[in-house]
Amino acid sequence: MKIAIASDHGGFELKGDLVQFLKKEGIEVEDLGTKGPDAVDYPDFASLVARRVSGGEVDGGVLICGTGIGMSIVANKFQNVRAAVVSDEYTARMAKAHNNANILCLGGRVQRPEVAQLLVKTWLSTPFEGGRHEGRLQKISSIEKKSGC
Repeated sequence: MKIAIASDHGGFELKGDLVQFLKKEGIEVEDLGTKGPDAVDYPDFASLVARRVSGGEVDGGVLICGTGIGMSIVANKFQNVRAAVVSDEYTARMAKAHNNANILCLGGRVQRPEVAQLLVKTWLSTPFEGGRHEGRLQKISSIEKKSGC
């Protein structure tokens, strides 16, 4: 499994922690930045990960900004991307089980490293349930095509 990860300055510290965590879990990690704590624009880094996920070049992505919200807004502009901001174990599980989220968005200013690790692990280990949820994802794909995303 290969995961692309990126952050802005608000998520830089948490990103470093999650890169190490993912590697310890035996997951290949592609760190797309930022490379330091200086202020940067989150859309630049969200786009890097979302483009890789959208194109099928990686199995999933993790994006971290101050809250996760900005990253999710940008990532969801890309076709075939379902980015979810999660805040607890239940939302991390449902993001994958019901929505087949392929990018997890986290808040570096609102989540402690141990909580973020649990959320990532939950998301990665949860299977997509399919069934009635599959039709909903097909509707999302249809909307993307009609809107030009």
